Amino acid sequence: MKTEVIQIVRHGGPEVLEVASRELAPPLAGEVLVGHRSIGVNYIDIQHRSGRYPIKDFPCVPGVEGAGYIEAVGPDVKDLKVGDAVAYVYLPIGAYARHRVLPADRMIPIPADMDLAMIGVTINRALTAQYLVKDSYPICAGETVLVHAATGGVGQIVVQWAKHLGAKVIGTVGSEDKKAAALALGCDTVLLNESPHLADEVRQATADGLGVHAVYDGIGAATFERSLLSLRPCGKLVSFGTPSGAIPPFDLFRLNQLGSLSVTSPSIFTFIKSRDALLQRAAEVIDLIRSGVIQTPPPTLYAFSEARQAQIDLQGRKTKGSVGLIVD
Repeated sequence: MKTEVIQIVRHGGPEVLEVASRELAPPLAGEVLVGHRSIGVNYIDIQHRSGRYPIKDFPCVPGVEGAGYIEAVGPDVKDLKVGDAVAYVYLPIGAYARHRVLPADRMIPIPADMDLAMIGVTINRALTAQYLVKDSYPICAGETVLVHAATGGVGQIVVQWAKHLGAKVIGTVGSEDKKAAALALGCDTVLLNESPHLADEVRQATADGLGVHAVYDGIGAATFERSLLSLRPCGKLVSFGTPSGAIPPFDLFRLNQLGSLSVTSPSIFTFIKSRDALLQRAAEVIDLIRSGVIQTPPPTLYAFSEARQAQIDLQGRKTKGSVGLIVD
């Protein structure tokens, strides 16, 4: 069968995204054919397009997450059937497509009462938030954490999850008009992430003036230095994204001088490598969404053919929350 895709024809700006048609083979043993309902648009897609994460072979279809319905199953697939609702986060890239063949063991079953359009553009961000607050720096009640881009797709979930775990949350946003939204999510204090005095403002917002226990930084070069300076002794910087640019080399001994700090740079694919881990983590995320602990505003959805504009708006910080493509 043929399916429509959005492909990258070379590294560059949004103009290198083009609509194309591709032949799709039927699913083989252990595979399923998914008809997408929604596709997540993430910063990693922009980084693949720009060459920050180089692509070797063009044309190439970007995208790491989506949700839809199973339209065909290959031999030896026992736990899934045609019509089942599923979501996934998967490498290699290729989600910007109306249909996709994928390994059955990477599918996350989605309950029938959940909004599949929302899940398809949120599951990657929700699973990311989970490993950030439970693994990269396990939050304990009574601690204070700094969350950059608090109203972004990952940030808004980290804020809510951190509050659920009993933390005080200082959030940063990119403009004054986003402060109210960050407070509504549960932030105790909201600051502008571009402030040259951010580290001082963070310390002033902590009860003892020592700084925060952890910083969750999904911005990168623009905030890295101020993130370090916002930490208390033995604090931890969790750097999980670099849309503002790659973090420049720095002297590791500075972590010693700043108070025995530590830095980690995690990847979601480390934490969902096995099927058991994927399903266990997804089950926790789905439970928190269904119980209302995690509440996400309606995602910003674009038509499938509007992938260029979706990436432009995401990169230009014109969106709030999750961003994705809706497939009719």
